[in-house]
Amino acid sequence: MTIAISAEVLRQIHAHGEQAYPEEGAGLLLGRRAGGRKQVVQILGLANTREDGSRRNRYLLSPQDYLWGEEQAEQSGLEVLGVFHSHPDHPNLPSEYDLEWAWPSFFYVITSLRAGQAIDSRAWLLADDRSGFEEEPIEVYQAQP
Repeated sequence: MTIAISAEVLRQIHAHGEQAYPEEGAGLLLGRRAGGRKQVVQILGLANTREDGSRRNRYLLSPQDYLWGEEQAEQSGLEVLGVFHSHPDHPNLPSEYDLEWAWPSFFYVITSLRAGQAIDSRAWLLADDRSGFEEEPIEVYQAQP
């Protein structure tokens, strides 16, 4: 499955992670499905509601924030396609915690940050049997004005 993200939206994902550094930043990916393609057209950066001591390597989105995200998506004629989050000073590979909390059919964009700067983002989709993640290619495109 192809995951298409505009260069501007990817820049926003990176900026959100940089702002949250040295803690994990997170939010929702909104967009559309068309055939075998998921196109992210907007993000909703959300607060990491994890308790203070573990925000550096964990994120938590509140149920209220998720519900608000669903409502925002619906009002825009979009759907929640997945979640983005950052890994401060760590590779952009899913952790065991990510696997434990992942939802089927959502994809996860993880951005690696080094010393507060976004390095790279990768997309992951939970395997049907929940045994792990499969990397999905990100197609970065230039949005039309």
